[in-house]
Amino acid sequence: MRLMEKKRAGKSRLPALLWKNRYYYLLLLPALLFFVLFCYVPMAGVVLAFKDFSYAKGIFGSDWAGLKHFERLFSSNSFYEILRNTIVISLYRLVFSFPMPVIFALLLNEIRAMKFKRCVQTISYLPHFISWVVMGGIIAELLSPSRGVVNYLLGLFGRDPIYFLAEPAYFRGVLVVTDIWKSVGWGSIIYLSAIAGVDMEQYESAAIDGATRWDMAVRITLPSILPTIVTMFILQIGSILSAGFDQIFNLYNPTVYKVADIIDTYVYRVGINEMKYDYTTAVGLFKNVVGFGLVIITNFIVRHIGEGEHGIW
Repeated sequence: MRLMEKKRAGKSRLPALLWKNRYYYLLLLPALLFFVLFCYVPMAGVVLAFKDFSYAKGIFGSDWAGLKHFERLFSSNSFYEILRNTIVISLYRLVFSFPMPVIFALLLNEIRAMKFKRCVQTISYLPHFISWVVMGGIIAELLSPSRGVVNYLLGLFGRDPIYFLAEPAYFRGVLVVTDIWKSVGWGSIIYLSAIAGVDMEQYESAAIDGATRWDMAVRITLPSILPTIVTMFILQIGSILSAGFDQIFNLYNPTVYKVADIIDTYVYRVGINEMKYDYTTAVGLFKNVVGFGLVIITNFIVRHIGEGEHGIW
């Protein structure tokens, strides 16, 4: 009875709460409209994955194809090579790129000279605001075998020039290093925000007990921001089939397709260049369904290991 009464009371208060906070909801409205119009409404186009698309008939008027495009997808030998490249590059990012913003945030937190700290932060944030189109040109110049700074330095040690962007053995390493360069500063912001919320009394108590700065970072700061790290890790796992279209598209070339061609670049080539929109919609749907499943599974595992303490929900 009491539970029913509480539910009724909650329902009766809901209109009053909505009216009381009406201006906040009004501010939220543009963001909601953006996601509805550009994220949810286009989902209706997913039906294209199950049709033989015809320009004359349109998306919803085209003939039904069933699972034809998915059968073609899973029977294609090239798809498995592309899938392997996508997973390998994403795992490289997960192992090497993901921890770097955390480490960088912990190091920044230890800097006591505020002017120097702000200078380091500003410099580290700048690459984020440079598009991959521009960044690709900069990287190509830096790694150029004839005039690049990197090959010039290698030449001082007697090494022959290396074609970093044309050698499959080096290309994935270039992707990881340049991704860290571009994203480490911006990615550290969320961890710095989490660190700012740590109770200072914990540090004061640890200092009285004789703890070093290293002890405080490992035993206080890191555990305090662990929920944020776990949340970002789960989201990163969910995007494991999105290996960075902008970066790869602006850096790769046919000589490294074997190790660099990923699902997104494959969809671009087949969908845009060859205009096979129905087939590439099926590829995109496969990618998104797998990503969603990985988020669910990873969140379940994390909550099970952490006894429900961490996770997205």
